[in-house]
Amino acid sequence: MIQVQELLVGLGSCGIAAGARQVYDTLIRELKDRGMKIPVIPTGCIGACHREPLLEVRLKDGSRFLYGDLDIGKVKEVVTGHLVEGSPLNEYLVPEKYDYLARQKKIVLANSGVINPESIDDYIKAEGYTALRKVIGTMRPDEVIEELKISGLRGRGGAGFPTGLKWGFTSSASGVKKYLVCNADEGDPGAFMDRSLLEGDPHAVIEGMVIGAYAIGADEGYIYVRAEYPLAIKRLGIAISQAEERGFIGEHILGSDFFFNIHIKEGAGAFVCGEETALMASIEGKRGMPRIRPPFPAESGLWAAPTNINNVETLGNVPPIIRMGGGEYARIGTEKSKGTKVFALAGKIKRGGMVEVPMGISLREVIFDIGGGIKGDKKFKAVQLGGPSGGCIPERLLDVQVDYDSLTATGAIMGSGGMVVMDESTCMVDIARYFLSFTQTESCGKCTFCRVGTKRMLEILERITQGQGRMEDIDELQELAVNIKISSLCGLGQTAPNPVLTTLSYFREEYEEHIKNKRCPALHCKALIRYRVNPEVCTGCTLCVKACPVQAVQGVRKKPHIIDQELCIKCGLCFEACRFSAIEITTGE
Repeated sequence: MIQVQELLVGLGSCGIAAGARQVYDTLIRELKDRGMKIPVIPTGCIGACHREPLLEVRLKDGSRFLYGDLDIGKVKEVVTGHLVEGSPLNEYLVPEKYDYLARQKKIVLANSGVINPESIDDYIKAEGYTALRKVIGTMRPDEVIEELKISGLRGRGGAGFPTGLKWGFTSSASGVKKYLVCNADEGDPGAFMDRSLLEGDPHAVIEGMVIGAYAIGADEGYIYVRAEYPLAIKRLGIAISQAEERGFIGEHILGSDFFFNIHIKEGAGAFVCGEETALMASIEGKRGMPRIRPPFPAESGLWAAPTNINNVETLGNVPPIIRMGGGEYARIGTEKSKGTKVFALAGKIKRGGMVEVPMGISLREVIFDIGGGIKGDKKFKAVQLGGPSGGCIPERLLDVQVDYDSLTATGAIMGSGGMVVMDESTCMVDIARYFLSFTQTESCGKCTFCRVGTKRMLEILERITQGQGRMEDIDELQELAVNIKISSLCGLGQTAPNPVLTTLSYFREEYEEHIKNKRCPALHCKALIRYRVNPEVCTGCTLCVKACPVQAVQGVRKKPHIIDQELCIKCGLCFEACRFSAIEITTGE
């Protein structure tokens, strides 16, 4: 029998959703039944969500084997074949040089999927809290801030403001009471960076918060996390309790005169609460609505006290920066965008999941070299960056660098890190409609242009996707977009038109096809397409008849069927059910 050191099972939300809990329980039972006393470590997500459930076998000689796409049957085979008989099951192994993992550079996510996120001892073994010890033992607050300035770290929440400069503002603000807030209100569709880090390495974020609090002189902190993240909240609670027991949080931290306590505040899922002034209002028990700035939070924030707000990834960068030194960190990335960036790679992509890459890498490398290209080998069409506040970048700009300035120049933004890939079947007009629908619904209603202007834009987009658009709608969309950006109070309204503006800029011909020819080139918009049966291909198997919820598909077995266009609701269930590609999607002509 081989000498196994430990087994790691990915139990992040993605793994659990894919069946990792059953894999974990089966593994425990199999080992117990065989009398094998091997530690089984639950971890967060290693980033390869597309291969979940994942199991890593670590041998005492240092060898490692990563198994992917497991289920109950496969994990039993791994126990018998590999752990008992000593023969790795190559058909289930993730390749040792797997481009998805090998081409990343992990700083923030270095521990995620590697340590038990509910064990402070595992975190300490991975150099955890050494940065805090260094700060408390050898550095003045101003020296910590200077180190962050040297590193060039910019806020990873979207705005990209220099972190060291932000800390300096709060540090120099007058006031005995100061707060430090972690913004974990991750609300962008397709984004799961913060959730993954909080689930996989919560102590890293806590350590970053404590270091930040020491630097700015705060004695109290809040982690504002959306209630839809129950696993992240659970692991944060465990980590905070463990850190308090070990003296990393609370009174006289590490024997010093420094005091700092952390509270968890669960948000109710309002997207606008990702904006820092709305977030603070929510913490104070008020309705989450933004306010005019100045005063900025660094001067007057929570309960009118100086407050510093950073997002999860920003704080996760702090401990490694202190450990390696700001100068060393600044060697990574580009001149104005230092370090790495975590992205949630989602959409029509072969290898979706969490990726951490150095700033300066191209979009093409991320999507094709790391992500493996487009699912089903379809043609790439666009990538949406920055969530509802971002923009859609076309194929001709795929070689643009991933850094703050380069992405902003395209009309998109870095955002917090959502990266949604779209293929040729995506209608760009409908994508603009979808994201504007999201921001319009999430508008707090305080600003007239955001509340009413986004509603008017949405009405126009809905009309265009229904084949009722007019050419003057394009000019009206652009005029409304400019006014909304100028007149809105907070970032939600100021950036809400971005998906519309970028799709108008790069995919104007699709808007014109919808308006002039009443045609959706992507064959997506229901009002502009129809489903028909190709009688030369149809075998009369009746699967489509059974799938149709409104009896629009008609015919008898072994004879070509037809679809009654008057009854058809264009749900697409017949198209999905057909095994012979007999059902075609055509324009409504």
